[in-house]
Amino acid sequence: MPDLGDGDTCEVKGSGSSVYTLKNSGGVYSCTCPAWAHQSLGIERRTCKHLRAYRGDEAEKERLGSAELTGKPVRVREPGVEGSEDDDVEGPPVLLAHSWSMSIDLTGWWLSEKLDGVRAYWDGKQFLSRLGNRFYPPPWFVEALPDHPLDGELWGGRKLFQRTVGIVKRQDQSPLWKDLLYVVFDAPAHDGTFEERIDQVKRAVEGKSEYVRVHEHYVCTGLDHLRSELSRVEALGGEGLMARQPRSRYEAGRSNTLLKVKSFRDAEARVIGHAAGAGRHKGRLGALEVELADGTKFNVGTGFSDAERQDPPPLGSIITFRFQELSTGGVPRFPAYIGVRIDATEPSNLTVDRSATADPSEAPVRHAPQPARPAPPPAPPAKPAVTTAPRVAPDGNAGTGSKLRRFEMTEGDTRFFWEISTEGTTHRVRYGTFSTKVKRFESEEASGEALGERIGEKIAKGFVEVEE
Repeated sequence: MPDLGDGDTCEVKGSGSSVYTLKNSGGVYSCTCPAWAHQSLGIERRTCKHLRAYRGDEAEKERLGSAELTGKPVRVREPGVEGSEDDDVEGPPVLLAHSWSMSIDLTGWWLSEKLDGVRAYWDGKQFLSRLGNRFYPPPWFVEALPDHPLDGELWGGRKLFQRTVGIVKRQDQSPLWKDLLYVVFDAPAHDGTFEERIDQVKRAVEGKSEYVRVHEHYVCTGLDHLRSELSRVEALGGEGLMARQPRSRYEAGRSNTLLKVKSFRDAEARVIGHAAGAGRHKGRLGALEVELADGTKFNVGTGFSDAERQDPPPLGSIITFRFQELSTGGVPRFPAYIGVRIDATEPSNLTVDRSATADPSEAPVRHAPQPARPAPPPAPPAKPAVTTAPRVAPDGNAGTGSKLRRFEMTEGDTRFFWEISTEGTTHRVRYGTFSTKVKRFESEEASGEALGERIGEKIAKGFVEVEE
């Protein structure tokens, strides 16, 4: 019997009159039977009698790996550090980023796209996750890699994070790895500046394999350039930008020499409950009940596919979510689900620079000390100019005594607003993004029914009605 191709489904007969659907999604096989759905394992580790009967016991054993390949952390030593076995540490010593504060001038820093993939540390022999878990690529995927450490991302393309995770977590050296790239952005064992390290990366891997690529970096020429690049990358479906301080050294742990630049921030939370859905989502997940590292609890109700609502992340798992800003009570506003983290056992502490606003000119700029700047690489293609549409408040008063003034700006497909109101010696600022959708119905009765259903869905996701 032929195996299921990527994206294929088939129906199989269960006991009695039951019929179940088997599916292959990026190498993750699933079945709609209760035995598969109610397992406490991750979806990529589940099987059932229907999958074994269809694919064969040997094929399922090969896909799931042996008992010894359960993803236990691999203990590795920090490159260049000598010592006894007792000195070993869990997980490779990777450089981690802080979030960018608009008070830091990034002129002269190296920019690159923030990839939506799986971080992978090549120790010269194998791929390791941030936690030290080993990945199992086919030999042909890594045959061109050098015998010294590299830092990079296993990447399947923009908006394909979950599929990438499904492929990377397999332990059968799946041919689906042909759909991935190892995008290299650093050489951890090299004791030079970033520019020297990236030159070594190019000498080691450039042009030697179709599955390995050196990540593109280019110099930031100023705030306008930063904003246009961020808008361009996000319009393409990318996560955002990374900024590296020129002539910086590689160091283990979080460093201010590496910064994340995003319109929307992301963070991690632990799943503590499943809220039932309503309306279209009745009978499946409505929202995840989650908790931050500091104990703050809230719901995440958007960003899920239908399959994820049918089979939500299990209790105790760590998820990544995207949000716009924190409320005054420290609760993330407009959280949206991204995916389950496979390289974290605890949510990281959530810290947000409250000076970061939709309008970068609102925050004072603190010029960071600038080391000697490298010669910039060829400039990327010119981008369309960003259009802005400022307007004064309805009262038309442009003077300092106006009670409310509102400004709007358009970047690509995103619209931003910024409002400032005055009361005596106090300024109050509101800002954010907004969109309007219009839907018309054949009758007031149909409109009323739809209104009740839509409000019910929002309440199920965690929204609370407030008085204007």
